[in-house]
Amino acid sequence: MTKRFDVMVAGEINLDLVLYGLPEVMPVEHELLASDFRLTLGSSSAIFAHNLAVLGASVGFITRLGGDALGAIALERLAESGVDLSCVRRTAGVTTTGVTVQLDHSGTRHILTYPGTMFEMNAADLDMDYLASARHFHLSSLFLHKALQADLPRICRGLKAAGMTLSLDTNHDPEDKWGGALDELLGMLDIFLPNEYEACRITGRSDVESAIDLLAKRVPLVAIKCGRRGALVRAGGKCWEVAAERVTPVDTIGAGDSFNAGFIAAYLRGDAPDECAKYGSRTAALSTLRAGGTEAFRDAGLVREFFSKC
Repeated sequence: MTKRFDVMVAGEINLDLVLYGLPEVMPVEHELLASDFRLTLGSSSAIFAHNLAVLGASVGFITRLGGDALGAIALERLAESGVDLSCVRRTAGVTTTGVTVQLDHSGTRHILTYPGTMFEMNAADLDMDYLASARHFHLSSLFLHKALQADLPRICRGLKAAGMTLSLDTNHDPEDKWGGALDELLGMLDIFLPNEYEACRITGRSDVESAIDLLAKRVPLVAIKCGRRGALVRAGGKCWEVAAERVTPVDTIGAGDSFNAGFIAAYLRGDAPDECAKYGSRTAALSTLRAGGTEAFRDAGLVREFFSKC
């Protein structure tokens, strides 16, 4: 059956409010001055969907957001990329769209999130026919989907039955439990895309090599993002170390989500696992050339110039 979309995403959306140049130690009751400020599209799900659409994939996106101004701005930013938003749900309740405040300390950062509607999205918000109208389903931020998480195994079984492939990036667990639906979901995935810290926490291992060995017993294709060291990929009994693309970064916010976008774009083209990771490293590098997770991809000239040199 011909699918309407390449990729479907059901996930959270919010804005990132990013303050740069702050001291790492921040005393209370003091007014601290930032050196710069950006308001950008945030959330792993929305950054992934936005950047994947810019790469040329047809993407559908389901989310739940409030009727507030921040939610409207976030949705407008996502729409600019061409992502289909026809099944987005707006809540009639008092809960507002979530927001993340990122405090940059020249290489490290504090990440403060008010979840808002991302905690409220549930199975009733998802149009299953719409979800099944794509070749592939991607989920980010597993542990932020409080009301949805228990239903995700059932939902994913239905999508697999509809002939879809599945990928997951858990992102961080704010409660540091790494449980819930994760274990059951791992047995359904085609691709798992954690970072090094997440992979080690999920498996209880202290090194990424041991972690990927365990994960590869559950998931056919595992790509672990290792920051400046690149990525470690395992599939079909083979393992690859893929170097990070060398650039001078402006901001690393959203680099992991941008890696995911490039990886999935290449996967859907039929590229080999190591080539998927190389393209993911390239798109991750591109994302770091502007502040925020999507700003580099919003600059069409920068995108053309960057890929013309690759």
